[in-house]
Parts: sequence; structure tokens; C-alpha cells
Amino acid sequence: MKVEDMLIELTTTPKEKPDLDTLVFGKTFTDHMFMMDYTEGQGWHDARIVPYGDLTVSPAAMVFHYGQTVFEGLKAYKNEAGDVTLFRPDENMARLNASNDRLCMPHVDGDFVIEAMKKLIAIEKDWIPARPGMALYVRPVMFATEPYLGVSPSAMYRFIILLSPVGAYYKEGINPVKIAVEGEFVRAVKGGTGAAKTAGNYASSLKAQEVAAASGYSQVLWLDGCEHKYIEEVGAMNVFFKINGEIVTPMLNGSILPGITRKSVIELLQSWGENVSERRLSIDELIEAAHNGTLEEAFGTGTAAVISPIGELAYQGNKTVINNNEIGPLAQKIYDTITGIQTGTTADTFGWRVNVPVN
Repeated sequence: MKVEDMLIELTTTPKEKPDLDTLVFGKTFTDHMFMMDYTEGQGWHDARIVPYGDLTVSPAAMVFHYGQTVFEGLKAYKNEAGDVTLFRPDENMARLNASNDRLCMPHVDGDFVIEAMKKLIAIEKDWIPARPGMALYVRPVMFATEPYLGVSPSAMYRFIILLSPVGAYYKEGINPVKIAVEGEFVRAVKGGTGAAKTAGNYASSLKAQEVAAASGYSQVLWLDGCEHKYIEEVGAMNVFFKINGEIVTPMLNGSILPGITRKSVIELLQSWGENVSERRLSIDELIEAAHNGTLEEAFGTGTAAVISPIGELAYQGNKTVINNNEIGPLAQKIYDTITGIQTGTTADTFGWRVNVPVN
């Protein structure tokens, strides 16, 4: 397939653009979406950009019964000059295909998908908020469509790209959030699907998140599924802790999502000469560091929030305040640098920024 050969059907009833002052994350969608289908023996076919709308899918589609679905998340940014950019979309495509491997789903051609994504974004360029902290969220999603009730990989799939103008993921913004350490429920275990970006991982996290929210906490911090001892990740973020000058993030072990922002932060810290480690970190070591004063900062990383400082941890009935519940200088520097690279206000010495032609 070639992007220039795609069917493009433009809407005749464009929607009103949202009020940016009241924009809620993930609730508003643009006028168009990208779609293509996969059939075993034929491969991917019928790539098209069409008006955004509901889907017609068989109630026997295997995604509903056996959960074969994966997705990605990235953002398109517009600066004051009107330039539009993406941040490391090749990494999203690599992770998407790694998820496809784990779920026994066919690979996509990452280069083709990125070009189709650019074309879709160019059509929807007027939907991209140009305000600081806002962007156009890009959601590729792929799912099994074969109508069959046998437990086996599907022979048919659909791939879609949705676009959604967004503001801050957390209502707190860049201000520190409160996190509850989860001691009962398990998100994933080594050998499972924790390293894949698949819907079931998020469904299994909802109960703990609901319990935490009832106590006023934004997210939960997951511990490992076997010993409930080692820190893994937060529901929507990877995590970093600065302990006595060492910046620690849990090592990837098969049950932690390999975040693209996580990878970028590690590479950025290394370029600054910081002491950054990917290793096992127990909750006991973390709490001890908080008590003896060596826990300097804590923050989460992810596409939606970029950097989210952690100001309070709740664990076993005790509350631990981190850095006086204020954003730390390292988290602020990382946030400013990455968002600057994303929007084009900071020099991109890594080659992470990808331009989207919109004229």
C-alpha cells in the first residue's frame, strides 16, 4: 500500500471545534479517522481516511470474547509559528509491533502508518490546540474482527487512528499528585502481558484505581505480582525516584510497559551526566529513603502527562510527603526540555522531533 493511493473521504458536516478553556482529556474527537483492514492470506488492505463515526462489527468478533487488542498513544504539537511535529513516532510503531507479537497479531508497516498518520493530522490541522500544554492526542488501535468463537488468533483485524484535542491529563497539571501504593491487587506478572500495551492490562488496574480515587489519590503505584515487594509502575506512567543523588527507575522485567517517555528521560539524563540506574527498587528501600531524608524527588513519565511529580505516597496506612509536596528542580528541568523539544522551542539534538507537513 502507498499513502498516495489511499481513499480519502472528507466529511460534509464538520463539527464545531471545542472550547479550549473547558477541554477534557479524551472526550472530544476530530472530524476524520484512518482505517485499514487485515485478512489472513491477503495482508493489510483498504487503507482509507473517512469521516469519524461508529463502527459496524460482528457481535461474534473475537476481540469481544478473547481480548485481542493493542493500542498506542502519542501527540501532535503545534507551535506559535504553526509548525506541527510528532515525538518519536518510530518508537511507538516498534512498541506496537512488540505488542502485536505478544498478542499473536500481525505486524503493521510502521513507516506506512506514520505517513498515513501525518496525512490524517494534516487534514485535521485546525484541531491542534496551539496553547502551551495542549496537543492533539493520536490513538492508534488494532483489534480482532473475525466472527468466530474458537479460542485461537483471529484471521481478521482492523487498525484505526483516532485524533483528540487534549489539555492536561491530570487536573493538577504539573503540580505534584498523590499516589497510593497498591498492596492487594496485581496488574501484571513476568511472563504475562504487562510489557504489551493491551487493553486487558488497563481493565485489571481499574479496581485498585477506583479504591485509590475514593481516598483522594490520582493513581496507584504497583508492586511486583509475586512478592508484592518491588516497585513496578503507576497505572498511566513509569516512575523515577532521586535517592541520594542516584536517579532510579525500575528495570524492565517483562511486566512493566517500556514507556517511550521513560526511554527519552533516561537518554536525556545520561546526556546530562546524571547518575541514572535501571534496577530493582523495593518499597521498603523507598520508604526508608523518605524517612532518612535521602529521597529527593519522585515523578512519573508518560505520553499523556509527560512529567508528573509525585508529592505524596500512601502505603500501609501511612502517608509520606516527598519534597514538601513541590515539584523538584530535576523534574522541572526534564519537563521543560522534553516539552521544548516536542514543540520546537528547544533544540532537538537527539533527532526525536518529526515534522508533519500541513501546508
